[in-house]
Amino acid sequence: MLLALLFGGLATFAQLYSVQAVLPGIAREFGISAADAALSVSAATIGLALAVIPWSAIADRCGRKRAMTWAITAAVVLGLLLPLAPGFPAMLGLRFLEGAALGGIPAVALVYLNEEVQRLHAAVAAGTYVAGTTIGGLTGRLVAGPLAELWDWRAGVLAVSILAALAALAFVRLAPAPRGFRPLVRGEGPGLPARILANLRSPRLLALYAQGFLLMGGFVAVYNYLGFRLEAPPFNLPPSLASLLFLAYLAGTVSSRLAGGLTVRFGRLRVLLASIPVILGGLAITLSDWLPVVLLGLLVFTAGFFAAHSVASGWTPRLAEVGRSQASSLYNLFYYAGSSLFGWAGGLFFVQFGWTGLAVFAGALAVLAGTTAVLAFRGADRG
Repeated sequence: MLLALLFGGLATFAQLYSVQAVLPGIAREFGISAADAALSVSAATIGLALAVIPWSAIADRCGRKRAMTWAITAAVVLGLLLPLAPGFPAMLGLRFLEGAALGGIPAVALVYLNEEVQRLHAAVAAGTYVAGTTIGGLTGRLVAGPLAELWDWRAGVLAVSILAALAALAFVRLAPAPRGFRPLVRGEGPGLPARILANLRSPRLLALYAQGFLLMGGFVAVYNYLGFRLEAPPFNLPPSLASLLFLAYLAGTVSSRLAGGLTVRFGRLRVLLASIPVILGGLAITLSDWLPVVLLGLLVFTAGFFAAHSVASGWTPRLAEVGRSQASSLYNLFYYAGSSLFGWAGGLFFVQFGWTGLAVFAGALAVLAGTTAVLAFRGADRG
């Protein structure tokens, strides 16, 4: 199951973020600003955020694996059409639809895990799944960036879509049939709106949603504008070398898996809160103008973010008393809403105040996330 979800995460997040590595090329071809080019990332994450609740309802009726198979197939088809976009508005439309299709994977994957994996191992399994998503995000960026330099951004995105198609096929072949799933029968139990409202009324679930909203927003803002910074003085890196700094994602691959294990020893809240100063420290280090130090800062920042995300996303379905699928989908809705909003808004700080302004912006979001967690879980069971 974990191997199947690794391929599913690879296909999903390679497609979702491949354009992040080619944003400067998109800006040049269409004659638009850095913030406008970043809308190609936000369009997909907006589509994903809006689609996770409908996908959760489909999965409740039709099954987890079936819903994910439909989602990943539609996303691959749309991804293969993306390089044919005649202009920027058409590209944004295709990215929105691609994101909406991709929403079926994160909306269902953690619920699928929690239904099939023993409770004792759920946090570790969730960490392993999140680690797989980092590999997908890294692969999309590393493939698209160098190919965009050799040809153009369209060639880079096409290559990623072909790889995603192969990964999607592996997911479909490997994913086991659900054994813990019980279809939701119409008229049985609370309806979809009631399940959503029940989760939105929980202060602790809202605090976890805030983690995704705020931390993901700062994370995507940093990676959206990283390429613009590295291709400008004093670095003057070509796109192929600039894209190599996305290797910092490997720190998230390690930290998300490690965080899952640490929650067993220290509890989820302590691991979540310990991630915040790691994020802030990493941001501070990236202010350097020496490339090796910038890479070190990215490694630290990325490790902190994925540790926090691993804990918050895996904790969400455990806290839900009803509508576990909807609880997980709401986390993803807030997570990608933050990506869409703050990933774009960070560009305003970057254009106006440079990298320092962007780092302060992302750091403020992390501090707000940590404060929210402390207030919501103060006095609660640390496990």
